[in-house]
Amino acid sequence: MDAHVRELAQRLMKTGFDDLDERDRRVIRRIAERVHITKNINREFGDTRTFGQRLADQVAEFGGSWLFIIISLVFLAFWTFGNTLALGSHAFDPYPYIFLNLLLSMLAALQAPIIMMSQNRQAAKDRLAAANDYEVNLKAELEIMGLHEKLDDIRTAQLKELLKTQEEQIAILARMVAKLDA
Repeated sequence: MDAHVRELAQRLMKTGFDDLDERDRRVIRRIAERVHITKNINREFGDTRTFGQRLADQVAEFGGSWLFIIISLVFLAFWTFGNTLALGSHAFDPYPYIFLNLLLSMLAALQAPIIMMSQNRQAAKDRLAAANDYEVNLKAELEIMGLHEKLDDIRTAQLKELLKTQEEQIAILARMVAKLDA
């Protein structure tokens, strides 16, 4: 098997097996073994999340939704209406709403790093998906090159057979012409 893998690397990649990086070696081995190379990145990546990572993903998903925006707008409207018109001079946070600003600042201070954690995980997942896409594309390209070589070999064999048959027919015709001349 090892000689076959090395021959594949030389034939398809035009280089020695040892000269390839680990990812390309893995692709060549998979071609030689005739096994698939695709992975379900979502399943692989999702199964390894810790509780904190799952929580960060949920917070980021909710924080970036229209539901969050609508709830925030409704809350802000009630806060300003309640502290300006409804409570009047008894407002616990009168205009310019310093306590509201404090609450929103604390929310932003907590929400921003949580969203960044989720985005970092998504970026790592995207890198893993890109690496998998590269391997799948490379394998597909090499398999297509192999198919082209096989088709070229078949075409060459057919052309040789056709030329051989044609030479035989020419020889028969030459003998027939020689008999007619004689």
